[in-house]
Amino acid sequence: MRNLRLWLRPLRFLGILVVALTLLPWACTRKTVSFKSTPDEPVALVADTLTRTADSLNGKPSLSTARKVVLTKEQEKAAKDAEKDTQRKAKKKPKNVFLGEKMKKAFVKTGPKGRNQKIAIFYFLKYPKVLSDYAPAHYYYDTKKHKILKLAAVEEDATNLKILHGPYKVLQNNKVLETGFYALGTKHLRWETFDKNGVLLTKTHYEMGFPRDANVSYYGEDRSKINEVVPYVNGKLEGDYAKFLVNGQPDWRGQFENGKRVGIWTKYWGFRGRRHYEYQYAESGYDPEVTEPELVREYNRNATLIYDKEKNLDKRGQPEAEDRPGQTRRPGYTPRTVPKASPKVTPRKK
Repeated sequence: MRNLRLWLRPLRFLGILVVALTLLPWACTRKTVSFKSTPDEPVALVADTLTRTADSLNGKPSLSTARKVVLTKEQEKAAKDAEKDTQRKAKKKPKNVFLGEKMKKAFVKTGPKGRNQKIAIFYFLKYPKVLSDYAPAHYYYDTKKHKILKLAAVEEDATNLKILHGPYKVLQNNKVLETGFYALGTKHLRWETFDKNGVLLTKTHYEMGFPRDANVSYYGEDRSKINEVVPYVNGKLEGDYAKFLVNGQPDWRGQFENGKRVGIWTKYWGFRGRRHYEYQYAESGYDPEVTEPELVREYNRNATLIYDKEKNLDKRGQPEAEDRPGQTRRPGYTPRTVPKASPKVTPRKK
């Protein structure tokens, strides 16, 4: 009996092994388990979110080693250089363009030749533009005289005058004496002056011709029309002064230096920007102040010069061209008389 049990023991282990092998495939089969309370409803199959169509290549994962390309060192360097060139071209700015306007470069030499000669390097507008009537004055480059001019008004047919626009620099003996910017003929942004040793002397900020600290008054509440611009720099009268009428025409223009009126101050008729009187003040703001300016020029309503002190010209008492004999008049024409202005008219003091 004992021998029979010994023979049956291996058969028992063999039977257990056969049952385990039979149940193993069923245990490894994937089953969908639903956690819903209604088991009768079909369970929706959820797609694998870790694999997207964009991440595959022809049905295979895009991370497959079959997609990788081995580059040599020379090819890698060429690819990097091409990428750098693309970035440089994208950042490259157009040449000779300032504030959206195309410009041309020019220069002017002044003074004796040698180390004391000054060279002004500047730019001017490539194409003419309509300038602001409220600017105190405009700067031009005279292509015939090769000079930079500051003018309050310019005739329409003055093709030799180019509007300054862009960076400006003055050099002497390869050292910078002055730097700044012009915008549509007016001083703009920061302007600096230096001595021969490179020491900063002055620094002024401009906004389209006027100092940034200027006192500006307007007509009406909409502030669309300028009444008066009083220039201040560091709390002192310095720069271009301008007074306008309600119709936008200039009334007075002049310049302050060291808190005093200097140079020519102009009184206008009030239409078409035509000048009426020109008064002479001291040449420098460091000279004794002139309380009673001298009349140096006078113009009639037709912009004709009728008085000039330097030329010894005085036609103020004579009839104007339209009233002289021999002139043909259209039917119904009535001449307009202009009263004689007093030469002692002075601008309003500030």
